[in-house]
Amino acid sequence: MLHQQTLNRPAGFSGIGLHSGNRVNMTILPAPANSGVRFRRVDLDGQPEIEARVENVSETNRSTTLSKGNVKVQTVEHVLAALAGYGIDNAVVELDANEPPIADGSSREFCKIIQAAGIVALPEKKEFFTPTEPIEVRLGETVMTLFPDEHFKITCTSADKKGRFTQFYSTEVTPKTWEQELAHARTFCFYEEIEFLYKNGLIKGGSLENAVVIRDDAVLTAEPLRYPEEFVRHKMLDIVGDLSLLGKPIRGHIIAVRPGHAGNAELVRKIVAQINQPLRAQQTFSPPPAKDAPAPLPASEGAMGIEELMKYLPHRPPFLLVDRILKIDGMKITGIKCVTMNEPFFVGHFPGHPIMPGVLQLEAMAQVAGVLLLKTIKAANQVAYFMAADNVKWRRPVGPGDVLVMELELTKCRGKIGKAKGVCKVDGEIVSEAEITFMLRDA
Repeated sequence: MLHQQTLNRPAGFSGIGLHSGNRVNMTILPAPANSGVRFRRVDLDGQPEIEARVENVSETNRSTTLSKGNVKVQTVEHVLAALAGYGIDNAVVELDANEPPIADGSSREFCKIIQAAGIVALPEKKEFFTPTEPIEVRLGETVMTLFPDEHFKITCTSADKKGRFTQFYSTEVTPKTWEQELAHARTFCFYEEIEFLYKNGLIKGGSLENAVVIRDDAVLTAEPLRYPEEFVRHKMLDIVGDLSLLGKPIRGHIIAVRPGHAGNAELVRKIVAQINQPLRAQQTFSPPPAKDAPAPLPASEGAMGIEELMKYLPHRPPFLLVDRILKIDGMKITGIKCVTMNEPFFVGHFPGHPIMPGVLQLEAMAQVAGVLLLKTIKAANQVAYFMAADNVKWRRPVGPGDVLVMELELTKCRGKIGKAKGVCKVDGEIVSEAEITFMLRDA
């Protein structure tokens, strides 16, 4: 029987973040059994924590970002890989900035501090996930398949869109092979990507000291390549880190072609779905528990069904993005949109990975705000035209099955110009927010 593990004592490391360029101090602390891995932002009030779980993944562009509310930590995969590679189940990663240090672009320095701190076993048993049937992800050029196995194995093929530097590697991942075969592989990028990445606020802390740059057929690096297949091995390093977001180690064989952070996260989501299948089946075939009939909810002031709602909005399906107004309270309004797999935008956004476009969340907020403005000034035969959106933020994806709750407050109403501040929530968590300006015109 294998037991859960944590660090014997704190382990510290300082450096700069790859994408933010911020100076950061990191300390990895021991943690009790069944607490998992958490990131703690000690630079923020209250020292908020984010659990290293796939539910908290908010971005996968060039790195993996975890978010909870307004708090986020980006580029977590190399630290997570070091912990998972050594079989560490429980730890708290303290940071005084929004990104762990990039070190030399691999997990080598993190392995050193973990070794120095030591690893200890905890009394509680370690739980593994073994797939009951193969799980496949297809996302653009990425194909990942997880097969049942007695051990954890990764077989990976890596190449860019032009087929340059195509590499292949396969290994069983154990603490020994992790340290020897994967941990030293550095992050890399292609020369022609650098300008785009920098203009988009990324790689501000990047250099040849912490990344390998490929230019045409040349490899630019501050030292010789550490492995003949360093690029594909780094992709495997990322897989080890990203798959730890499941919260338990995997017994299975992953076969990956052109993997990336988005595909890694989607594979974890599909694993979670398979874990939940027996529960769903039990709920489907079991009779519902007996319970008292709930008392009817009182009608909220200003509530509207779809028929009345369409008297205020000129929009019609498929562009009517509000199903109901729950209430209007002075200058505040709450509306909902039930997101189903039948939405027409899921056909192309994205096949096999349905996500509600962020601009449509913004449009839904604008429609709810328009209803509030029309009700407030009692305008007849008027249409609210969307004029501007400021401080727009999208915090996590919205998909089929989510109920989008839109809460808007009218902050300014002068003549036929209105301004509103709003948020979209799913299960009480903010998924997007914006400040909206619109004006009334004759219908």
